[in-house]
Amino acid sequence: MHILVTNDDGPPSNQSSPYVHSLVHSLQSAGHTVSVILPHQQRSWIGKAHMIGAPVKPIYFRPGTLHQEDGTVHHLPRGSSGDAEDDADGDEWILIDSTPASCVQIGLFHYFEDRGPIDLVVSGPNYGRNTTALFALSSGTIGAAMEGALCGKRSIALSYAFSSRNHDPVIIAEASRHSVRLIEHLYANWADDVDLYSVNVPLEPGVSQNKILYTTMLHNTWKSGSCFQVADRASTDDPSLQEQKLRDEGEGGENVDATCTSDRPARKGRIQHKNFKWAPNFHDVYRSVEESAPGNDGWAVKEQMTSVTPLKANFMHTPGFSGEIQLPANRPTLYSIVDCDESYVQALVEQALTRRLGDAVCTKRISSLEDLPDASSFVFQYREYERLDFEHVLSRPSTSLANAYVIRKALIRKHYLSNTVSNWVSKHPQSILQRHFKPAFDFELDYAEFLDEALLEAYELRDSLEKNEERPDSDKEWWILKPGMSDRGQGIRLFSTEDQLREIFEEWDVDSDDEAEEDDPDSAEAAHDAGVVTSQLRHFLAQPYIDPPLLLPSSSNRKFHIRTYVLATGALKVYVFKEMLALFAAKPYCPPHEEDDEVKDLARHLTNTCFQEGGSSNEGSVRRFWDLDHDVPGLDADWKEKVFEQICAVTGEVFEAAARGMMVHFQTLPNAFELFGVDFLVDSAGCAWLLELNAFPDFAQTGEHLKEVVVGRLFEETIDVAVKPFFGLEAGGQGDLKLVADLDLGRRA
Repeated sequence: MHILVTNDDGPPSNQSSPYVHSLVHSLQSAGHTVSVILPHQQRSWIGKAHMIGAPVKPIYFRPGTLHQEDGTVHHLPRGSSGDAEDDADGDEWILIDSTPASCVQIGLFHYFEDRGPIDLVVSGPNYGRNTTALFALSSGTIGAAMEGALCGKRSIALSYAFSSRNHDPVIIAEASRHSVRLIEHLYANWADDVDLYSVNVPLEPGVSQNKILYTTMLHNTWKSGSCFQVADRASTDDPSLQEQKLRDEGEGGENVDATCTSDRPARKGRIQHKNFKWAPNFHDVYRSVEESAPGNDGWAVKEQMTSVTPLKANFMHTPGFSGEIQLPANRPTLYSIVDCDESYVQALVEQALTRRLGDAVCTKRISSLEDLPDASSFVFQYREYERLDFEHVLSRPSTSLANAYVIRKALIRKHYLSNTVSNWVSKHPQSILQRHFKPAFDFELDYAEFLDEALLEAYELRDSLEKNEERPDSDKEWWILKPGMSDRGQGIRLFSTEDQLREIFEEWDVDSDDEAEEDDPDSAEAAHDAGVVTSQLRHFLAQPYIDPPLLLPSSSNRKFHIRTYVLATGALKVYVFKEMLALFAAKPYCPPHEEDDEVKDLARHLTNTCFQEGGSSNEGSVRRFWDLDHDVPGLDADWKEKVFEQICAVTGEVFEAAARGMMVHFQTLPNAFELFGVDFLVDSAGCAWLLELNAFPDFAQTGEHLKEVVVGRLFEETIDVAVKPFFGLEAGGQGDLKLVADLDLGRRA
């Protein structure tokens, strides 16, 4: 549409005209052509007046920054001076030294012809309400709309009923967007008997979510007497300052005190000389609203609803309108970037967005943040950690959402996790982590020759290994060695003596330069296959080996661990996904002390599917946890439910331990969430032991058979719980996501 905008408050000013620039910006953002002509100064309370006999002179206003008073005034329009700067493109408004009604006349018939016919006149937004007859019949805002109607144009008078003079840009922007949608609706559904609409919008947070009602105009009268007060002398205040004083008193419902002064009493029958000033008692207006029945414009605004009053251009209300106006559902635009290395994950995330956002939001896929149309656009990144734009996330906490926290080493690095649990348990001896996490010892080592020095620090480990020298094989305490920075099970080994540990490191002590490979290519290849080089990874973790593990006859007595998917969102809620996986070792379990050849066959002990030929396609290596055997010797029939309860309790506690006890290494954000793969091992007594937490877990190991029922549903419920509420959409149910921790860490957007 081509919309002519005017008002009675003049050009943008935080003191007298704080809303017009925002409305024009919102109309233009919605794709409308907007032409603006305003009085050059405050012209309130002037109704539909024209100044007869006074010449009208235009000046030209170039608006500056939204909500800033940095616009500039020029005596000639762009292109008239021959100056190159004046020829530049940009918005330009017209200001005239006349009334709002004259602005409409001049705007309709003497300017903007090159932009095409004007479809609609919008007068406002007025700085203050224009409800009830006492306000409306004197309103310059409604007067301008009335002039537009009498010129044959559809016209809307728009007023904002404010309760605070703190011009909050966020509240004003919401009111402007709300007004634009209502203007578009009224224009598209214009009734034949309506000449103009008077619209009053309460300037309150959330106004766009409140009702919009057709209303009548409340008829009321001045009951307190005159709207003028006797003054000491004729007021010399600027009209805009007088209007500001009226607003300061008016919205509060009180009038300005004034005293009548006179040099001497007038004789009976003589006229006394007096000066007066405009000072209506607005309490009459507010009292009439309080005493009125529902349905009128004043009552609707009092109840913080938008009122729409259909009018004829003769000030008579058009009958036949009642009830609530239902606008089409507001569908905000959400821009999303889905950028995953695994096509398995990429497809499931895109599918979840489509299925769960549906018609609630207009989703647009982009490939880069540079494609965003506006810095304040809603955007959701689901990307690999290294490609996430955390600067954008940190600078826009209310509009930008990411699928990872910036810092979470306290959970995902093995040696950090051990310290996290150890510190928490030392302060909370009754913590459930005491009974579900094996204390581990971390040490640093560059080369095998420094092992003795490293064990001086890990003295508990050294003591265990020394005692093992005296124990029979069946009584030895076995340990599992894990490189602190590795993943996918690389570098994991079992040992029970210091000699075995030394041999492990000597196996890795292979020079990686070309000369070493030429001298002993087999050794170099062995180091590569081992998946870890001590000179590159210094941190190691030694953790007691859990033996005996729970074994299931239906799975050939193969050892397994449980892969649990955990959602952490905001700061901080933690959910455990009930659909868990059981990941099995490639070969039947054999206790380490019964094995020959120094426990070389790790396929009996390691349950990581990446070790198995064919990965997760190995038959029976990945199963749905809830499909495992019900009847297990030595355990109750509900052993799986009990294991799940333990997993939920331990998960909630370990996240709290990291969030409260290791805040430097786990920093939550209100506009981030993350999916973790958390691994547990169940021993033969049915106790679930926490092994480790993984960021960006290998979802593809789930395989095709369980793809939809596990990972597909996980992503869909993540959209419901973590994404939709952040963008103000109605959240879905939690489904199989069980809330296990709800911590208020005081970090909000």
